[in-house]
Amino acid sequence: MNVHKNARLTPQGRALLVQRIRTDGWRVGDAAAAAGISLRQAFRWLARHRAGGELALQDRSSAPARCRRTDADTVAAIERLRRQRRTGPQIARELVLPRSTVGAVLRRLGLGRLSALEAKPEIVRYEREKPGELIHIDIKKLGRIDGVGHRITGDRTGQSNKRGTGWEYLHVAIDDACRLAYSEVLVNEKAESAVAFTGRAVAWFERLGVSVERIMTDNGSAYKSLAFRDLLAEQRIRHKRTRPYTPRTNGKAERFIQTSLREWAYAHAYTTSTERTETLKPWLQTYNTTRTHSGIKHMTPFAKLNNVLGFDI
Repeated sequence: MNVHKNARLTPQGRALLVQRIRTDGWRVGDAAAAAGISLRQAFRWLARHRAGGELALQDRSSAPARCRRTDADTVAAIERLRRQRRTGPQIARELVLPRSTVGAVLRRLGLGRLSALEAKPEIVRYEREKPGELIHIDIKKLGRIDGVGHRITGDRTGQSNKRGTGWEYLHVAIDDACRLAYSEVLVNEKAESAVAFTGRAVAWFERLGVSVERIMTDNGSAYKSLAFRDLLAEQRIRHKRTRPYTPRTNGKAERFIQTSLREWAYAHAYTTSTERTETLKPWLQTYNTTRTHSGIKHMTPFAKLNNVLGFDI
């Protein structure tokens, strides 16, 4: 058993204390002073030795000898009141129980938070059958780089002096069926940037044989602009929007952004934003042609695209 870091005596020191008193004839007060403990503690070790010998001088477990578990009827009453949306203190007062007991029971039942009573929304997973049926588009704000930052070094010294470096915006487009992705880093997230990016993304997909039928975005102002509406009308593309405050509706774009941050944006110690932007295209090439995806049965997006189009590889 580990000895407490602040313990004055180890089992060997306790045995020496007892030996000095019982064998060498030391006075208890002198032996206690030599050991750096109180007179009362010295008598306590003597009593332990008389009762159990050398073995009694070892550290004892602090675990309780027995644990009183709350009876089943009380647990049922706590759960019943909790499902009536009572708080822990209210349940404790009504059942005349300690708040700590009520809290422990609620945690054991998985009802430690009132939010646990809310029914979790059903997870609806879907995947379009044909590339181009649905393209997910989103934007992620990235801090501009002016030297290697704390996210890589872990050192926040002088961080406040770098405020105001500015932002740049990662625009992403990913196909729902085959996960083929296209991204650009632009200076803002305004309508003109979003419209220009979407036009280039649609043209890129078309060069690969993918005819875009629908585009899904959030409800950002850029995607609600007249210019964005006119672009999609010109391309005969249907616009689908996510439910307000429900980013999981556009989950594939959100997931692709997480992957981009982990494997590209924050994967290396870039010294400038330009250096980071220059690595985006090679990383996208790897993502689309080399990196496999568990969501499409461990295929690459290009392999999935070719298989769906009938060019099995």
